Amino acid sequence: MLDYAALNALAAVVREGSFERAARALHVTPSAVSQRIRQLEEKTGGALLVRGQPCVATEAGQQLCRHVERVGMLEHELRDALPALGMGSGEAGDERVTIRVAVNADTLATWFIAAASAFTAQEPGALLDLTVDDQDHTAERLRSGAVLAAVTALAQPVAGCNSEALGTTHYVAAASPGFVREHFAKGVGARTLASAPSLVFDRKDRLQARWVRRICHRNVETPRHWIPSPSAFVEAACSGMGWGMHPVSMVAGALKEGKLVELVPDSMLPVPLYWQHARAAPKLLERLGAAVRAAATSGPHALAQ
Repeated sequence: MLDYAALNALAAVVREGSFERAARALHVTPSAVSQRIRQLEEKTGGALLVRGQPCVATEAGQQLCRHVERVGMLEHELRDALPALGMGSGEAGDERVTIRVAVNADTLATWFIAAASAFTAQEPGALLDLTVDDQDHTAERLRSGAVLAAVTALAQPVAGCNSEALGTTHYVAAASPGFVREHFAKGVGARTLASAPSLVFDRKDRLQARWVRRICHRNVETPRHWIPSPSAFVEAACSGMGWGMHPVSMVAGALKEGKLVELVPDSMLPVPLYWQHARAAPKLLERLGAAVRAAATSGPHALAQ
C-alpha cells in the first residue's frame, strides 16, 4: 500500500519549494515532512527530490506527484458524491486539491483569469498552481509531468494527452508615434530594425524574431530591452522605449487612442493556442477545461476563431 501521508508531504514540498513551507501547509513539523519523504525514498529505492532553493522533484518524484494529484481530484469528486465518507488529510487527499497548469504570460494577462475565476467559483475546494512559460515551451512542462494541463502553441498532443484548439492570438508590432518617427522615418526594413531598440519578454520569446523574418525575409539581430511583465511591456512601448509584439486585445485601446501605432499596417502575427490536458482526466480537470474553452471564446480578450 502507498503511504499517502508521505506522498502528500512530497507533493507539498514540490509545490511549496521547501520543507519548511510544506510543513506549514500540512500543519506538521519540518522534521515530520523530512522523515516521511526519507521513508518514501527508502521504499522506492531512489531520490525523489533534488534538495535546493527551491526543492524540485526528480523524474520518479514527478511521477508520484502526478499520481497524488490525480488521486486528490478523484477523492474531491467522491466527497461531492458521498459526503458522508468524510475523507480527511490522513487519507489519500485533503479537503482541497491543487491542479498544476502551465500558461503563457500574455494569456494569463488577458483571458485566463476569467477561466480560473469561473472554475474556482464552481469548485471552491480546488486550488490552481499556475506556472508561467512561453507558449512554445509550456508543452514541455506537460511532457515532463510538472503540470497536468497547459495552454500551448503546440497542436500535436503530448504523449498521454489530448489537444483542443482554443483559437488564435494575433500579435501586432507596435511602438509609440515618437519612436516610429525617430527610428523608422526611412521605413521599416532590415537596416532600421537592426538599429531600433526592441522589447523582448524573456530569453524564450521569439515573437519579435519571427515577425522580423516575415517582414525582411531573413533574420535580423535587433537591440533588445528585456521586460518580463505584460503590463510593463505595454507601458514601455507607450513611453517610447522600443517596439514590441503585443496581443491586439491588450493594446486595442492604445492603438485607438494613438498611444501606439503599427510599424507595418496589416502585418499581424497569428499564434494559434491549444488546451492540452492529461488523457482520461478526472471530471475536475474536465470542468477546468470547459471554463478555459468558455473564457477563450468570449469576453473582451476572446481569441480569434
